[in-house]
Amino acid sequence: MKVGLISDVHSNRVALETVLEDMPPVDELLCAGDVVGYNPWPAECVDILRERDVPTVVGNHDAAVVEGTAFRFNEMAQAGLRHARRQLDDEQLEWLAELPAERRECGGRVKLVHGHPDDPKRYTRYTYPGEFSAGLLDDEDVLVLGHTHVQGVEQFSEGIVINPGSVGQPRDGDPRAGYAVVDFDALTVETHRVEYDIETVREAVQAAGLPERTGRRLARGK
Repeated sequence: MKVGLISDVHSNRVALETVLEDMPPVDELLCAGDVVGYNPWPAECVDILRERDVPTVVGNHDAAVVEGTAFRFNEMAQAGLRHARRQLDDEQLEWLAELPAERRECGGRVKLVHGHPDDPKRYTRYTYPGEFSAGLLDDEDVLVLGHTHVQGVEQFSEGIVINPGSVGQPRDGDPRAGYAVVDFDALTVETHRVEYDIETVREAVQAAGLPERTGRRLARGK
C-alpha cells in the first residue's frame, strides 16, 4: 500500500494541482492541515480536497479562518485569512470547522497531526536535537506532521516521523512544492519536490490585493 502525504497547501491552487499531477499512483492521500491562508485560492483548494475526500486535519490557519481569530499572526498572514473569509462559502467553512486535530488512518498505522502531537501550534523541527523521542510515537508506524513548511524524515526504532514539506509555501530555501509518499509494504518514504508556475501565483497574489511579500517569498522558498 502506498500513501501520498501533503501539508500546508495555503490556498496555492497552482502548486496543489502540480503536486497532484506529479504524484505517482497511491492508494490514499492524506493532508496534514493548513489548506487555506496566504495565497489567492482558498475556495478552490478546499474543494479539491473535498471532492477527493482527502482525510485532513485542521491547521492553525484553517482554525483561525473558522474562528475569526488572527491576533497572533503577522500582517501578511492576517491578509491571507481575511481573503479566505471573503472567498469561502458556508459549506467550505463548515468543512474546515469539522476537521479534527488528529486522525488515525491506514488501519491505525498512521497518526496525522498538524504541529506537535501534544501541542498543535508548536513548531517541531528536525534540526532541534532531541526534539523527537520514543514517547512521541505511540503504536502507529508513521507520524505525519506539517506546520514548519520544512520537509524531513526521521527513522526511529518505534517508527517513522515525516514532514512532507509545504505544497504552497516552502520555507526550507527550496521554492519547489513538496510532498512525500510512504510505501507501507517496505515501510520506506520517498520525498519529492516539483517545480510549479510561481509567476502565475505572484500575479494572482497581486490581482487579489494580497501583500506583495506573499508572492515574493515563494520564489525564495522562505
